[in-house]
Amino acid sequence: VPKKCQKAREHFGTVRTQMESLKTKFHEHWRFVLQRLVFLAAFVVYLESETLVTREAVAEILGIEADRERGFHLDIEDYLSGVLTLASELARLAVNSVTAGDYSRPLRISTFINELDSGFRLLNLKNDSLRKRYDGLKYDVKKIEEVVYDLSIRGLNKEAVVGA
Repeated sequence: VPKKCQKAREHFGTVRTQMESLKTKFHEHWRFVLQRLVFLAAFVVYLESETLVTREAVAEILGIEADRERGFHLDIEDYLSGVLTLASELARLAVNSVTAGDYSRPLRISTFINELDSGFRLLNLKNDSLRKRYDGLKYDVKKIEEVVYDLSIRGLNKEAVVGA
């Protein structure tokens, strides 16, 4: 995983170069791309440290600004959408980890996703695309809880705790 994360970080150098040329273009055209790049940066940071990357750190990785006043920037909505995509991918990773025999990772993912869900519940989201994506987080939480529950029923979560 560290080698793959390093390789991914090298690709962000190319992204930074491309973002330089996009800074002069109309920002709204690149929303989906920015959201996807936020997800990729967040996933790399999660794999490296099992922490949530900040909006400022993502902006730095991408070579753009975090604040609107400073020019081409990373909107908070784009950041949050990318983070929600991370949650979906981590739900898949939890299932695949069990298949690979890594029983401790789903427990750690569960803790991370539950904290993420708690944070999103504090937000007053409008009835827009971000709200719909947040609604998907509830299903991701449920999916991960089912994985952890299955590990518990099979007695594998004890092995995970001892292994961790």
